[in-house]
Amino acid sequence: MSKSKPFSQSSEEIISSLNTDSDKGLADAELDERREQYGLNQLPEKEVTPEWIKFISHFKDILIYILLVAAVVTFILGHYVDTAVILLVAVINAVIGYVQENKAEKALEGIRQLLSLQATVIRDGKKVEVESVKLVPGDIVLLKAGDKVPADIRLIQSDNLKVEESPLTGESNTIEKQTEALPDDTILAERTNMVFSGTAVSSGSGKGVVTGTGEETEIGQINRSMSDVEEIKTPLLRQIEAFGKTISLVILVLSIILFVFGLLIHDYEWGELLLSVIGLTVAAIPEGLPAILTIILAIGVQSMADKKAIMRTLPSVETLGAVRVICSDKTGTLTKNEMTVKSVITREQAYSVTGIGYQPEGTISDDQHEAEQNEHPDLDEILTVLKSVNEADIYEKEDQWLVRGDPTEGCLITLAEKASWDVNKLELQSKIPFDSEHKYMAGLVDWEGKKRILVKGAPDRILDMAGLQSDSEERRYFEEKISHRSKKGERVLAAAFKEVPDNTDKIDHESVSDGLTIIGIVGIIDPPRESVVEAVATCISAGIEIKMITGDHKETALAIAKQLGITDHDDVVEGRELDAMTDEEIKEAVIKSDVFARTSPNNKLQLVEALQANGYISAMTGDGVNDAPALKRADIGVAMGIKGTEVAKEASEMVLADDNFATIVNAVKEGRRVYDNLKKTILFILPTNGAEALLVMAALLVGMDMPLTPVQILYVNMVTAVTVALALAFEPLEEGSMKKPPRSPKERLLSPYYIFRIIFVSVLISGMIMAMNSVLLTNYSLAHVNTVTLHSIVFAQMFHLFNVRNERHFSLNKHFFENKAAFFVSGLLIVFQLLVTYVPFLYQSLGLYPIEGFYWIFPVLIGITVFVIVEIEKFITHSVFK
Repeated sequence: MSKSKPFSQSSEEIISSLNTDSDKGLADAELDERREQYGLNQLPEKEVTPEWIKFISHFKDILIYILLVAAVVTFILGHYVDTAVILLVAVINAVIGYVQENKAEKALEGIRQLLSLQATVIRDGKKVEVESVKLVPGDIVLLKAGDKVPADIRLIQSDNLKVEESPLTGESNTIEKQTEALPDDTILAERTNMVFSGTAVSSGSGKGVVTGTGEETEIGQINRSMSDVEEIKTPLLRQIEAFGKTISLVILVLSIILFVFGLLIHDYEWGELLLSVIGLTVAAIPEGLPAILTIILAIGVQSMADKKAIMRTLPSVETLGAVRVICSDKTGTLTKNEMTVKSVITREQAYSVTGIGYQPEGTISDDQHEAEQNEHPDLDEILTVLKSVNEADIYEKEDQWLVRGDPTEGCLITLAEKASWDVNKLELQSKIPFDSEHKYMAGLVDWEGKKRILVKGAPDRILDMAGLQSDSEERRYFEEKISHRSKKGERVLAAAFKEVPDNTDKIDHESVSDGLTIIGIVGIIDPPRESVVEAVATCISAGIEIKMITGDHKETALAIAKQLGITDHDDVVEGRELDAMTDEEIKEAVIKSDVFARTSPNNKLQLVEALQANGYISAMTGDGVNDAPALKRADIGVAMGIKGTEVAKEASEMVLADDNFATIVNAVKEGRRVYDNLKKTILFILPTNGAEALLVMAALLVGMDMPLTPVQILYVNMVTAVTVALALAFEPLEEGSMKKPPRSPKERLLSPYYIFRIIFVSVLISGMIMAMNSVLLTNYSLAHVNTVTLHSIVFAQMFHLFNVRNERHFSLNKHFFENKAAFFVSGLLIVFQLLVTYVPFLYQSLGLYPIEGFYWIFPVLIGITVFVIVEIEKFITHSVFK
C-alpha cells in the first residue's frame, strides 16, 4: 500500500496506488494474496492471564514473603498449628485481594465490538455482502445510511453522505463528506474525504476504497496506543509498597541481632530461640493491614456506587482524594451533546428560546412575553423555512427525546415545536441537498399561492447570495448579530427566501445564486449541563483545576469554558499547535492554558502525560473511543455511563452512572474521606504490632518467657484488624475537607506526628503489660499470663479506637455516638474474646487459659488508661505545641 496519506491523494491516485478498479473492485484471485499481506480486518486478541496466575500474584508482597518463610521454619520445627495459622492468614489476604480485583483489561474487546460485522463490496464487478473481517486494502465498499463503517475508507463518490464521528473525533455534529484531496497536515476531525472504522453513516450514500484495516485503522492506532500505555500505580499503592519494604528491612535486621544476642548472651536453645524470633517477626508484621485496607476501599466503592459513581478498581477510590487536575472532554461531558437553538433574530426583532435538548418544551419570547403568531409574522416566516427545508424529525423513546437525522436539523424541528402555534411544514416540490461546498440547503414550495425558494445555511454564504454590500445597513446589522452570537459559543444559521415565477417546477444552484431576501438568523449551541457550573466552582474551591480538552472549534470551546467558569482568559491552544511543540513546551502549555481545542486522541494523551510530568495527579473525563488512551493513562479515568462507549468505560477507573459531571465532586469528597480513614486505620493498627514487638524484644533481652506465642500474636493482629479497625471505614468526612487543596502525591503515609503517636502508644501499651506480667509471672502459669496479656492488648486497642476516630480534638464530643459501627464492632470483639477464652477447642488451639472473672479487671484498666493518656497527649500536642 502507498506510503502517502490517502486523504491527500486524489481519487484516481489512491485507486492507482492500491492497484484496484473503482467499478469492478478486486478480483477474487487477488484476495488471498492481499489477506496474506495485510491480515484479517480485526484487532489482535490480547493474551488472557490464567485465573490461577492472577490469584498467585496476590502473594507478591514482601511482608507476605516473610510470613511464608516463618511458616516454613515453624513447619520444620514441628509447630504445625503455628504453620497452619500463618498460611491461613496469607491465603485470606490473597483471597480478599483476588475477589475484589477488577483490573481485567476489556478495553480492546470493547473496541472490537465497534467493528461492523458485514460490509457491501464490489468484487469482480459484482455487488456482494462479505464479513467485514475479510476486507482488504483495495476493496471497493458501498455505504448507505445506517451502516457502521467497516474499515478506514477513502471516498471516491459521495451523495449527501453524512457520518456520525463523535465517538472517534469528539465532534458533536455529523460530518458532511466529499471526495476532493486535502492538504497533508489536515487533522483527523477535518478529513472530510475519509470515513473511519467504527463510525456510523447517518444519511446519504457513498462509495470508497479501503485504505486501512485492522491495526492500521485510526481505531487500530488507538488500540495500539492503549496497549503501549503504562498503567499508573496509585499514590496509596506506591506508599504501601515503600512502607512494606522499610518495615521488612527493619524486622529482618532486628531479628538477626536478637537471634545472635539470645545465643551469645542468654544461651537459649537455638530451636526455642528461633521460634521466639519468629514470634517477633509475626508480631511486627501488620498482617491484617492489606485485608482491612481492601475492605475499607471496597466500602468506599459501595458508597460511591450509591452516589452514581461506579469505581472499577479499588485503589482508585483514595486516588480521587489527591486529584489536582480534571481534564474534561466537552461534548457529552460538560455539555449535553444535544444541539439547542437559544436565539432567533429577524429583521424586526430578537427572540430568546428556553428549553434544552430535543424535548419540544420551552418558549420563544420577545422582550415582553411569549411570541404569538398574529403579532410576530416575521417569526412565523423563519420557523416555516426552518421546518420545511428539513429532513430530520424528533421522537420520544423511553422518556428521552431523540433526533432521527442530522442533530442540527433536529434542533430546528424542536424550535418550531416550541412556538405557541402550529408552524406549517410546506411540501418541497424540488430541493437542493446540503453540501459542504455550497453550505446551504434549499427547497421549492407553494406559499400562500406564490412560488418561493426557501433557503437555510451558513450566514456568510446567504448574505452573499442576498447581494448585500459590505457597507449596507442590513448587512452590518446581521454581521453584528452573527458576531455577537458566535462569541457566546453559538453556531449561527441564516434563513432566506426568493420569489420565483409560478411555472417554476425545478431548482438548482443557479436558481438561488442571487436575489435572496434574508429573513433572519438562529443561534445554536450544545448546551452545558445544568449542574456543571456549581460542580466546577466546588472543584476550584477544593483546589482542583479543570482543563477542557475537546475536538471542537476554539471559539465554541472558549465560550463554553467561560460560561462554566473554567477559565477567565482567552488563551486557547489547538491540537496542531501541540503537535509542533516539544515535550517541555507541552509541559508549560498544560499549566498555562485551561482550554485545548481541535485535539486529536494523541494530543489528549500528551496533555495527561505532561500533567503527570509536572507532578499533578490527574483525572480525565470522556465518553468516546478517542478518549480511551488518555482515560487509561490518567491517574483516574472517568467515563460517562449513559452515552459513553464501551471502550471508554473499560479503559477507565470510574464510570458516572448518571453522566453528571457534578457526580465527580461527590466522588472526590468520598475519595478524601476514604484516604483520611485509611490513615486513621494505620494509626490504629500499627500500635498493636509495635506493642507486641516490644514485648517479645523485651522478653528476649531480659531472658524471660515469651508473653505471647506466634499463633496468639497472629490472632490478635487479625481480630483487631478485621473487627475494630473496620469501624473507621464508616467515619464521616471531617468539616472543611473540601476547602483544602488536594494532598501532595509525595505526602508520606506516616507523617512525623503519626510516627510519634504510633511509638508513643506502642510503648504505653507494652510498658503497662510488662509491669503487669512481672507481677503475674511469679504466681501463675505461662498460659494464664499469656491469656491476660492477649486480652490486655486487645482491650487497649479497643479503647484506642475511640482516640483515633478524632485525630486532633477531644474524642468525647457531640459526634461521639454518630458512628454506630464503632460500638457494634467493640461489642463483637468482646464476644470473640469470651469465645476464645471459654470454648475448649478454641482456647486449646491458641494455648490460652480459661481465666477467672477477676482477671478481666487488668485488660479493662489498661484499656481505660490508654484512652485517658492518649487524650491528654492529643491535647498537649495540638493545643500547646500546635
